[in-house]
Amino acid sequence: MPPSKKVTTRTLLDMKHKGENIVALTAYDAPTAALLNEAGVDAILVGDSVANVKLGYENTLPVTADEMLHHVKAVSRGNQHSLLIADMPYLSYEIDSQEALRTAGRFIKEGGAEAVKIEGGIEVGPIIKELVRINIPVMGHLGLTPQAVNRLGGYRVQGRRPQEAEKMLTDARILEGAGVFAIVLEAVPEDLAREITKKVGVPTIGIGAGKGCDGQILVIDDLLGMGAGPTPKFVKRYAELRPLMVDAVQRYAQDVRDSNFPGPDHTYTSPPKSRASQ
Repeated sequence: MPPSKKVTTRTLLDMKHKGENIVALTAYDAPTAALLNEAGVDAILVGDSVANVKLGYENTLPVTADEMLHHVKAVSRGNQHSLLIADMPYLSYEIDSQEALRTAGRFIKEGGAEAVKIEGGIEVGPIIKELVRINIPVMGHLGLTPQAVNRLGGYRVQGRRPQEAEKMLTDARILEGAGVFAIVLEAVPEDLAREITKKVGVPTIGIGAGKGCDGQILVIDDLLGMGAGPTPKFVKRYAELRPLMVDAVQRYAQDVRDSNFPGPDHTYTSPPKSRASQ
């Protein structure tokens, strides 16, 4: 069942205070957004994961702001109830704060998003403050930040060493102080994620961070089993749609080759000729 009221950033904060788990998923098009609304998902992220999930890029780094805006608009058209968050892509906010404000503003004004997400800790604090100043809600993202994959040396769990864990906790507090309404914790040890969740006043949304977070998010294609390759350890596949889709296409192809499709039920006919025309 969809939420009875439109989910807002305040809704997520209230859910944290009430101990209600927040449900979040990614979406990249209008039909998927409508489906997630029907299923009652609290928050939808138009993730920069669209780069490798839908656009064929190797990772999230190549996707542009214009490409992201295209998908944000599509998801917005299918969304009514969920809080809609747009990912800020790589190099759209790190170098020039004015560029960050313009890009985020386009996602809100043109795309229909209600918030944006930015990766990083203390280094993005000033940018977050500027965005909040012009009334753009910001979600933070700590731990495994895919836009930093080259610096991190791959997709690896973050925060296992004491100094890394302490820095992440400090970064979480800095993000909260900068004005974020929530923080994604990705690929983080469960005990660290639980500690961060207890020590910050904003909701935490985990992906590979255990049960101690205030909510969870997954990539929709991973959840539905639509990908061809292996999935991360933290993914639970609730369906295996790819084999079903391949089988359906193969059966269609065989019917076409064998002249079994289209059949009478799928074919239009002309009306019978009248006596006058005879």
